[in-house]
Amino acid sequence: MTTVVVAGALANKHRLGGSTWVRMSWAESLKRLGFNVVFVEELHDGGDPATFRSATEAMGVRGALVGGGELSGMTWGELHECLDEAALLVNISGHLRRPELLRRVRLRAFVDLDPGYTQVWHAEGRDVGLLGHHHHFTVGCNIGTRDCPLPTGGIRWRPIRQPVVMERWAPAEGGFSRFTTVASWRGAFGPVAWGGHTYGVKAHEFRRFAQLPSETGLPFEVALDIHAADAADRDLLEGGGWHLIEPAAVSTPGGFARYVRGSGAEFSVAQGVYVHTRSGWFSDRTVRYLASGRPALVQDTGFGHSIPTGDGLLTFSTPGEAAENAMRIVNDYEHHRTAAGQLAAELFAPERALAPLLDATGVAP
Repeated sequence: MTTVVVAGALANKHRLGGSTWVRMSWAESLKRLGFNVVFVEELHDGGDPATFRSATEAMGVRGALVGGGELSGMTWGELHECLDEAALLVNISGHLRRPELLRRVRLRAFVDLDPGYTQVWHAEGRDVGLLGHHHHFTVGCNIGTRDCPLPTGGIRWRPIRQPVVMERWAPAEGGFSRFTTVASWRGAFGPVAWGGHTYGVKAHEFRRFAQLPSETGLPFEVALDIHAADAADRDLLEGGGWHLIEPAAVSTPGGFARYVRGSGAEFSVAQGVYVHTRSGWFSDRTVRYLASGRPALVQDTGFGHSIPTGDGLLTFSTPGEAAENAMRIVNDYEHHRTAAGQLAAELFAPERALAPLLDATGVAP
């Protein structure tokens, strides 16, 4: 059986259930395709080893957690043997940085989850973990095309979709209840500037849609990580009819899955750099809503060239479009619910989503 090493943040993403699912889904999808998967993480200050252990156990894969000069999950000899025999390293966001470990795997693929940030920071000379890789993939399907002004750094960025193991997200029963999303008000990165333009954080986009619940008369809810200093924004959202819940509800993989599957549909805006550069970014969170048979109404980032919209997945650019398409979902909910699940199965199940990775690298189970 062919061994593939997946590197990414699990322990370092504790309290972020959705982010944990991203890394788990890549590893589980490769396992479903018939690979022997080994998960490797470099532990940073504040990381939670228990989260790493529970995630790797849930996936049924071997794991190695590297922290300083210490290693848990396997011995150094076992880790070196796994890396030496592996046919491929899938390095999510360039997480694995240690040269003495990185170079042991003969074929290495970088996976970019943050198109725009990755390319601009690289152009600015920052270390984003790109060095030492043979292939580069991005969830921004327009990176490197005429539609997107972001720098490529001379790298061939291959588009790839976020995979999902469909059985993990079996649709829950029930009709439409409310639109929901999970969000960090200002995100982890802050604004980014390129080509004379400064691209704002999610808060700048979200404010434009603060009145959407009041304007449509529909229920909208967000599990929102928002600082106390942003009390004015909290008041703006609640004044517009938004129901805010604490992010603790989605802080674990289980809590995140229950929240998504218990929702009626997703409504979400995107980071300014994703939207205004037409990067084609598509959210891993949206993939999980679709897989759960939950329609999604999301801000347009230019992904319509590669992902069909209109049934189960609808987009918007303006508040008027958001309101109109929200009503379309609610008024024909069963149609959009069925279409959402079909879209996930057709485009994001492991066989289709990871085909670009396997085709480019030539790796087979």
